[in-house]
Amino acid sequence: MRCSAITGTQFSAHDLAGHPESNTRLITACSGLDPRCPVYPPQACSIEDLKRVHSPSYITMLQELCSGTTTAKFLDPDTYITRHSFEVATLAAGSAIAAVDRSLSGEHCFALVRPPGHHAEYNHAMGFCLLNNVAVAAARALEKTDRIAIIDWDYHHGNGTQHAFASSNRVLYCSVHQGDAFPYTGHLSETGSGKGAGFTINAPLNAGATIADYAYVFSEVFVPALMRFNPDAIIVSAGQDILFDDPLGMMEVQPHDFEILTRMLAVSTGIPLALVLEGGYGPSHGKAVSHIFAGLRSERDPENEIREPQSSTRETVSSLKKIHRIG
Repeated sequence: MRCSAITGTQFSAHDLAGHPESNTRLITACSGLDPRCPVYPPQACSIEDLKRVHSPSYITMLQELCSGTTTAKFLDPDTYITRHSFEVATLAAGSAIAAVDRSLSGEHCFALVRPPGHHAEYNHAMGFCLLNNVAVAAARALEKTDRIAIIDWDYHHGNGTQHAFASSNRVLYCSVHQGDAFPYTGHLSETGSGKGAGFTINAPLNAGATIADYAYVFSEVFVPALMRFNPDAIIVSAGQDILFDDPLGMMEVQPHDFEILTRMLAVSTGIPLALVLEGGYGPSHGKAVSHIFAGLRSERDPENEIREPQSSTRETVSSLKKIHRIG
């Protein structure tokens, strides 16, 4: 299956030296680009695209705050803006849309963009995120498809993405994350509401989780849920801050483990993946990205050393199977 990427130097206009979410991390991530995959330039989304997910007043406020900023300014203790941040954020969201479009046309596509997006809520920025890139892309895709699945393997729970589709039965949102970490959401009991009841699946893990824990959640819960949902497209909120050397995480996933997770998703449905960069701040981020591309291009499953998941992970999976009637 064809494979491509979307990224560019334009994202460097949103930058703050010394901040974890600086352009340096994107440079590190892009060191893992597969030279055989074409790289396409970022493209901006429209204001109408943003309005499907965000409050018009928030969009206007963010645009005005950025245009009136001469030096970096913090919206909250974690999240900063510069004069060009709104423009860059629309490029991130637009590139996520483009990645989904490419997946719908039959190729895997990884949008290596920043700032990340899955914490951004309807009416406010949060956790380094200004606009919710994946949610904007999913909402746009729903204009021409019936069902979208979102798999979020970032270290942190994607509160903003979950809230955007909590009452929809057309989006399956699956998140695996550390349970007691920022933003302190994503509990087992959060399963959606109204028509969306049962279409949100949260798998909180304990610190120190390895590929054994992640693969167990994927094989026992996420993949069966995907098969049952039968989506038209799969978007991955690809946050590699679950790496063993990430300064903001406490997990023990190795770079080559991402090939396993990627293949599990790609093989289970045969649907091309649209991946969108979320977190990932450690030195081995580039290696992890290279293994994601290896997983997208490979026609064979990678070697997986058999290891046992934590007992707490087994308990979580058992609970999820009962809650969501899986297996």
